Amino acid sequence: MSDKSTATIARLSTVDGAFHQHLDALLDWEGVSDKAVQARVEEILADVKRRGDSAVVEATNRFDRLSVESMEQLCLSPEQLKKAFDGLPTEQRNALSAAAERIKRYHERQKPSSWQYEEADGTVLGQKVTPLDRAGIYVPGGKAAYPSSVLMNAIPAHVAGVREIVMVVPTPDGVLNDLVLAAAHLAGVDYVFTIGGAQAIAALAYGTESIPRVDKIVGPGNIYVATAKRAVFGQVGIDMIAGPSEIMVVSDGQTDPDWLAMDLFSQAEHDEDAQAIFVSWKADHLDAVEASIERLLPTLEREDIARASLQRRGALILCQDQAEAIELINRIAPEHLELSVETPGDWLDDVRHAGAIFMGRHTSEALGDYCAGPNHVLPTSGTARFSSPLGVYDFQKRSSIIHCSPDGASELGKIASVLARGESLTAHARSAEYRIND
Repeated sequence: MSDKSTATIARLSTVDGAFHQHLDALLDWEGVSDKAVQARVEEILADVKRRGDSAVVEATNRFDRLSVESMEQLCLSPEQLKKAFDGLPTEQRNALSAAAERIKRYHERQKPSSWQYEEADGTVLGQKVTPLDRAGIYVPGGKAAYPSSVLMNAIPAHVAGVREIVMVVPTPDGVLNDLVLAAAHLAGVDYVFTIGGAQAIAALAYGTESIPRVDKIVGPGNIYVATAKRAVFGQVGIDMIAGPSEIMVVSDGQTDPDWLAMDLFSQAEHDEDAQAIFVSWKADHLDAVEASIERLLPTLEREDIARASLQRRGALILCQDQAEAIELINRIAPEHLELSVETPGDWLDDVRHAGAIFMGRHTSEALGDYCAGPNHVLPTSGTARFSSPLGVYDFQKRSSIIHCSPDGASELGKIASVLARGESLTAHARSAEYRIND
């Protein structure tokens, strides 16, 4: 696959005649589940839609190895959330609070306003921005706990003015994570249900006796969650179908190779399908980063996961110059892009496709994951070509406002009449013509 490789990570060069073929293979990730998964998810969705709470309880007992008898046992009270927050070690409580405040402050700047303008004849046109009534937030559980995901999903909804926020989080074997519950308290979550998988998505989409139906579901999950979100889209809104985590680091050769290796590990340690790509036009710099990878990888607590990720989907790419590095950025459209270069601001106008851009040698992607302020829910698998980070705007909708004066209705009616008759829609035309005052 490359002109030079080690057992850990592939080495590619843009001058290799097969480079683009190799890159396509590296980037290829199919997030669509197989027919067996789809069939199982459809069965769960239909069961929850038909039987409500009973189906959710049965599925939760089966998949999370629990033995509860009712939804009451799967619902956490606001008092439990506050208790979890108050019980945290001071250092964790302060860090969580600081992150929440920074995320809130950033997202408050995103909040759009309604607007109107008046034309000369008195016609008023505008746009009304309205928050969703209720949002559902899926927070992964099981192998790892993600309080940061609670903050990143719930705080924008709260800032947007969503009336109720419903959170679901699986708790395999009944294990609760106090950091996740504390984050829910800080973020203003109204309901927390300890359920997950396709049954949780179904409950949010259709509603049950205990779980209120939501207008939109956000948050990442496994293949069953992703498949269920795709299936219920239309009944409710969804944020995106998220693929594995990705990072692309571009360096001009002046950043400490150990820093860069650890930045690559920061995404590779998520799971075996995560992707870490490093790009430079300095061959000796690639050698140094590769040496750091080999030396530091055995020091990771999640070495096996990170190693599998690097072997499967990682790469060190030698390009010719800065211009070619920018071409690669826009070709890959990475979820996370680190511009570890001397003057990253000079690159911004040319970078068209990236979920989040981390600028300069000191800005590690990990800061964005937790506390910088911008959202860490980002488009993956090249969808940054047409998608944006999760934000306040995802929890609001826009209504057009049209208020015609008599003179405005008359003038617009003449235009509409001609166009409607051109489309042979005569009722449209006559409706508009009734308002013509000539």
